[in-house]
Amino acid sequence: MKYLFLLAFLIVAGWPLRLSPTQPIPVREVEIGRSAEGRPIEAVIFGDGPRKLVVVGATHGAPEANTYRLALALIDHFRSNPAEVPTDVRLVIIPLLNPDGLARGWRFDAAGVDLNRNMDTSHDACPDNDWRQRVQGARGIVSDTGGPYPDSQVESRLLRSFLLDAAGAIFLHSNAGVVFPASCEHAPSIAMAQVYAAAAGYTYARFWDRYTITGGMHDWAGGLGIAAITPELVTGDQPEIAENLAGLRAVLANATELLPLPEPGLINDTPVPAVIYRFWRALGAEARFGLPLGAAEVSATGIRQTFSRAIIVVDETRRDTVDYVRLAALGSEAAAALAYGGGDAVGTPVDWPSGPFAEYWQRGGAQMVFSEPLSAPFLTRLADGSRRIAQYFERAVLLLDPDSNQIELAPLGHWETARAQLNAPLVPHTIR
Repeated sequence: MKYLFLLAFLIVAGWPLRLSPTQPIPVREVEIGRSAEGRPIEAVIFGDGPRKLVVVGATHGAPEANTYRLALALIDHFRSNPAEVPTDVRLVIIPLLNPDGLARGWRFDAAGVDLNRNMDTSHDACPDNDWRQRVQGARGIVSDTGGPYPDSQVESRLLRSFLLDAAGAIFLHSNAGVVFPASCEHAPSIAMAQVYAAAAGYTYARFWDRYTITGGMHDWAGGLGIAAITPELVTGDQPEIAENLAGLRAVLANATELLPLPEPGLINDTPVPAVIYRFWRALGAEARFGLPLGAAEVSATGIRQTFSRAIIVVDETRRDTVDYVRLAALGSEAAAALAYGGGDAVGTPVDWPSGPFAEYWQRGGAQMVFSEPLSAPFLTRLADGSRRIAQYFERAVLLLDPDSNQIELAPLGHWETARAQLNAPLVPHTIR
């Protein structure tokens, strides 16, 4: 058992576990999730190294279908030549992020949102690229296609979850013949863009200067410390396989320098593992989850850390899925124990968040973050005597203050810590 604990710690810490030269490079096909209209979003994964490099095609659907064909060609190449993937790299190719846009013959998703203007890009220090609803797009068109709020679209949320442990991301687009990095002086992104452009024969551009990109995937990734670049193919209809294969090979050949492993964080002097830190930042930080209550704990399957309003879990058995980093199911435990019921029954399960909780639940990540509702909203009294309207979910409890009309997560992390202390065996007295 001690070896399982050690293995889990090394994996979470990003220790480069190398395959023996005689072992074949593993190749896996996974379904990341489904689009808004139910079409699969799939990926092919080459290798099993800690440096996860993700190549994304056809974010803009039909107008950039050549990037879809390019991604498929790259998959075919590495199927035939898997040994080209270094042992410390995990190469992931998502050929089609926007299948609904491809099927509809347009740039947007099923709801008319430009997915490359929909990400929450507020995590870096550059406000110019922050998400906006009114965006600039191809051919100078200005439109309200950024989405109703950041990360509103299911495709954006799937990508957000899938990239939390990434070291690098390459977002394929067309057609300008340039390669540009994340815009906020992110050194790893700049270095990768320069190497890719030189090998591919494209022009390196420090910034995309034709119009302002807000809510861009590359800037979201760079803001979380992921080396991120956007190669723009020269043409709008050709896949340009040789050029981009050369660019990708150059990145792989310099993976140690160009793909830095995710870095842990420090919150109030408490160390936070890298992917937990990214999840915490990307999904709401202190305002939503509170501060850490202690150091992370390693288990046989991964790692977990308690915050005042949640426990964030890394599950190594679910690596390369959108559930790799998630909230622990404290809402279910609280419902069973009526921890915040004040004697009230949780009530009959409902199919959807109700009343004022619906918007908070949806904006916060919906099923992917909070999971399903376990109760209808009901009035309850907290331990301090104050009254709240509560609704229980599998991974959280939402509390509404009827006086201020503010919603927040119940302090389930505090509750779980107190419960663990109450259930801990008493230390026997030493008789002297």
